[in-house]
Amino acid sequence: MILAFDTYYFDGKAKTVCLEFTEWNQSTDFKVHTEIIDNVEEYIPGEFYKRELPCILSLLNKMDLKNLEVIIVDGFVYLDDEKKYGLGGHLYEKLNNEIPIIGVAKTNFASIEKDKKSLIRGESIKPLYVTAIGIELEDAFQKVASMAGEYRMPTLLREMDRLTKEI
Repeated sequence: MILAFDTYYFDGKAKTVCLEFTEWNQSTDFKVHTEIIDNVEEYIPGEFYKRELPCILSLLNKMDLKNLEVIIVDGFVYLDDEKKYGLGGHLYEKLNNEIPIIGVAKTNFASIEKDKKSLIRGESIKPLYVTAIGIELEDAFQKVASMAGEYRMPTLLREMDRLTKEI
């Protein structure tokens, strides 16, 4: 089982969506888990995880994780080359360093160069940025590259983004 998470913020609330799927190249027949939480932390630059991590953990706590292969988050695992944790790193730590995390970000973070790979998909000239913990970066990169879809964003990640914004 593969889980992908994204959260959308509105009116002091957060809507977290998790897509559950089994194959990296899957584009249909996935499960959707969702939850809306009130009283979300304010956004603090450089500490985004404080806002999003509780949302992801709340939804994860309602799921059976026994066959979980990896979790994909919308963001970075590391924020710099000294391996300061971003959202993905903090999630990995909260899960007792047992579940690999792949970060897929749409916007570059200039402070990290070493533990990040740029992925060009489809006809886009703008890359996605892949980071990982608990799994080799190259393996994570290949898994994201193999995801279904002809556009920059893999089909399931694009669908997840769309679902978060449905209120």
